[in-house]
Amino acid sequence: MRSMAPSAAPTETAPGQPAPPTNDWKTLGRLVPYLMEYKWRVLAALLFVLTAKVANVGIPILLKHLVDALTIKPGDPAAILVVPVGLLLAYGLLRLSTSLFTELRELVFAKATQGAARSIALTTFGHLHALSLRFHLERQTGGMTRDIERGVKGVESLISYSLYSIFPTFVEVALVLGILAIKFDPWFFWITAIALVLYVTFTVSVTEWRTRFRREANVADSAAHTKAIDSLLNFETVKYFNNEDFEAARYDESLEKLRRARLKSQTTLSLLNTGQQLIIATALVAILWRATQGVVDGKLTLGDLVMINAFMIQLYIPLNFLGAIYREIKQSLTDLDRMFTLLDKEREVADKPGAKALQCDAPPAVRFDNVHFAYDPDREILHGVSFEIPAGKTVAVVGPSGSGKSTLARLLFRFYDVQAGHITINGQDIRGVTQASVRKAIGIVPQDTVLFNDTIAYNIAYGKPNATRDEVAGAARAARIHDFVASTPKGYATMVGERGLKLSGGEKQRVAIARTLLKNPPILIFDEATSALDSANERAIQNELRSAAQNKTALVIAHRLSTVVDAHEILVMEAGQIKERGTHTELLEKGGSYARMWNMQQEAKETKQEA
Repeated sequence: MRSMAPSAAPTETAPGQPAPPTNDWKTLGRLVPYLMEYKWRVLAALLFVLTAKVANVGIPILLKHLVDALTIKPGDPAAILVVPVGLLLAYGLLRLSTSLFTELRELVFAKATQGAARSIALTTFGHLHALSLRFHLERQTGGMTRDIERGVKGVESLISYSLYSIFPTFVEVALVLGILAIKFDPWFFWITAIALVLYVTFTVSVTEWRTRFRREANVADSAAHTKAIDSLLNFETVKYFNNEDFEAARYDESLEKLRRARLKSQTTLSLLNTGQQLIIATALVAILWRATQGVVDGKLTLGDLVMINAFMIQLYIPLNFLGAIYREIKQSLTDLDRMFTLLDKEREVADKPGAKALQCDAPPAVRFDNVHFAYDPDREILHGVSFEIPAGKTVAVVGPSGSGKSTLARLLFRFYDVQAGHITINGQDIRGVTQASVRKAIGIVPQDTVLFNDTIAYNIAYGKPNATRDEVAGAARAARIHDFVASTPKGYATMVGERGLKLSGGEKQRVAIARTLLKNPPILIFDEATSALDSANERAIQNELRSAAQNKTALVIAHRLSTVVDAHEILVMEAGQIKERGTHTELLEKGGSYARMWNMQQEAKETKQEA
């Protein structure tokens, strides 16, 4: 079995858990570079926004002149020319312009929005693959994928609401207030301005208060998603222990928290809407009373009254949605920040600046030199391990579970960096070369094989994505799985299911062997490569593995000693140290730990044969 990898330190906020307060301006600042790739589209969209709002503000002004023009005496010939031909056409043109420039804005900016969302999602995806194994052992997949999903949607929502709603509304407010201040007495300006200030202040304050309920709902949603994904991925285990009701209860607990949080959110939304309508209604009554009084006193025309009323309607309709828009913007910023938090996760294992690729033209020598390593500072796993795998030779490591055998493979792959000592390939310290070049030079058949939910052909070809069908079939034959694949109705197009669960343990392991043989790297690691196979298939595949290891540098981690008798050297590990080393014959002659393990396995084998 593999050594466990406990956390070295408490992790940052986990996906699906409450996040600390965020700096909205900082989050917006991090989004800007992604949009600047489309700066000309951004500028064009802003120009269309301004044009659309100028046209929109011009509509009430034309409406005023249209109403005032109706004061022409009946029968006056000028009415035919002035009203229908002039004002009506201009009014229709402005209406058309508002819609036209709005659609042009969306058309021009759609590419920027989708492009920015794609870039951020791709960057996050790439960064997650660059993080250390420790992060992925500690992650909650359901919650993390939910954070990424909401973050991508947050980009689209944030851009949409800010550019299409908030910014245009502020432009329109500024234009209307300017017109009111210039054309009418100061009361019109001040009533409108005070109402707007009260409206915005009330909306922002209540929405800030309500945000925590939305945050609670998101936490419960992520928790429910995580529990559901985890339970479904472990479907067989749930069935083994008859725990369907237990899993349903765990899921329902999160759903109940989600229900309560959403109820609180809905209740406070009603409070917000009621307060907003009260402010709007009061302001409208005050403005229209003032305008009506002006008409009665002869200071204003009917057209002025209609224009002021149209201005108020145009202002307050978008303001009606300000609370919802502000809430969505805040939530989008929170979701986006959660995704940026994933991007901020530091790489525990990172390439040094200017690191070059590993030079490995022929089977290399691999050396562990006084290696000390601990997953947790309080529990060291390897204690000064030193050994060498000569170029083109095979070294086997055996020992009890938890002795640190599989940790050697993880360190060679550079999933972690050693705390002391060196690991070299061809004399090059692997910490000084790029991780990609190290992993390109190594192929592994792991103890626990996990496959993609795709076809058998796809999973075998994963070792060499550009492999031909004949190469895939050749690797399958070498791994003794071709006959099984050929016997299935769909052949190599057979789907293997989630994590390969449609295949048996032995079939999965043979697929893993096939894709490693297809990769054909100069260094091979066999981590209990035949543990899931029966004795007959094990002997057959052992011959194939020995053939594959010819002229390659191989590290074999094994429990069955019969699989390593031909190794150039056998290392016996106990408690993170090499207790014995030598060939199979030399270790038997010593009569130590290896000899005892060999005798025990031989006795067990004989007992099994007799049975």
